[in-house]
Amino acid sequence: MHILIFCEQHPHTLGGAQMSTLLQTKFLERAGHTVTYVSPALRSGPLDDPRFIDLPSLNVPTVREYTWLWPTSQHLRLVAEKLSRRPPVDIVHVQSDFWGAAFGYRFARQNRKPVIHTMHHRLDIGVDGSIPFPGLFYAMLGRWQKWSLGERFRRRPRNAFDYLAQYAAEADVVIAPSRHFARLLSSRGVVTRTGTSPTVIPTGVDDDELAVVSRGGTAAHGALKIAWVGRFSPEKRIIEFCQALRLIRSPISVTMVGDGALRSRAESVAPDFVTFTGALPYRDTLRVIAEADVLVQSSNDFETQGMTVSEALAVGTHVVVVDTNIAAELPAGAFSVARDLSAEALAEVLDDCANDIRKLRRPRNDALSNEFRQSSRTAEMIEIYNRMLGLGAPPRR
Repeated sequence: MHILIFCEQHPHTLGGAQMSTLLQTKFLERAGHTVTYVSPALRSGPLDDPRFIDLPSLNVPTVREYTWLWPTSQHLRLVAEKLSRRPPVDIVHVQSDFWGAAFGYRFARQNRKPVIHTMHHRLDIGVDGSIPFPGLFYAMLGRWQKWSLGERFRRRPRNAFDYLAQYAAEADVVIAPSRHFARLLSSRGVVTRTGTSPTVIPTGVDDDELAVVSRGGTAAHGALKIAWVGRFSPEKRIIEFCQALRLIRSPISVTMVGDGALRSRAESVAPDFVTFTGALPYRDTLRVIAEADVLVQSSNDFETQGMTVSEALAVGTHVVVVDTNIAAELPAGAFSVARDLSAEALAEVLDDCANDIRKLRRPRNDALSNEFRQSSRTAEMIEIYNRMLGLGAPPRR
């Protein structure tokens, strides 16, 4: 089958949704399927690769590699022209919330294709917490949504869940990457056109990388090795993490992987024993996690899955979290959770890990690792695609 994926940002930019999309595609293609992406072009320009339909875009001033665009029919004509050289599209998969969603739903409506929507982000936090006048922003999104849905558009969205629910009502399937996010979406009316709640399919970890990245190498004694991986932005609570490091009494070493707007501030707050690597390739990032005793995820009430947690569990690294929703989805014995959101509480749980370091340094559990492999997640997705193509799916209206 041919799956047409609409993305928010180009798959070759940094971000959990982008990594998720690339991983899904790798294993879809391995299973014999065709995948084409539609996304804003990279800042460096379109790629010479027929799998990527790179649309003319504008730079996002605050994120140095991101771009954006205002959806128009001219963009869709370019998509149609590029697709004429590819096999016929079977399924539209929207992995976007903004311009990519507008394109995806309009394309599906015009071409009468089934549509699946993976919702990656907490728009209610990301938009409301970072945009000065979120109401105006949702009004703009409403204009895009009306252009996208046509006669199916009901009303201008007033908040994130109004907006997502209006798209979901036109989807055949909605995917959420965690149980807690699926529950939240469903409780706010984000359900499919048949009234079905979101299906949970987390993003996996690349099988091939798991085969070459081994666990261990740490000594039986010595400093606790901590890894932190992510975007250096406020919702990741990176400054709070750096403040907690100053309160830890035990000997530790810390490697922080990633980049972003708060990097300079984080470097000024962090103790001298912290190493900042910048952004790293996937395999190198996985190796940093595998060589650590503990992977810390310091964000709270923001992650819809938290891919670094899955990566840590897959390679056998203990996880420390502060988000109780994330903790509730993790296997017993594989994680520790801070008692509250304070820097003191995070330092306390890391001190506890340092005092019990022998227990943390154990071989990778292959049975647990297999649960997180992307090949198994892709097999679940292919089953959904097959159902959408005729095994009991209701006809498009």
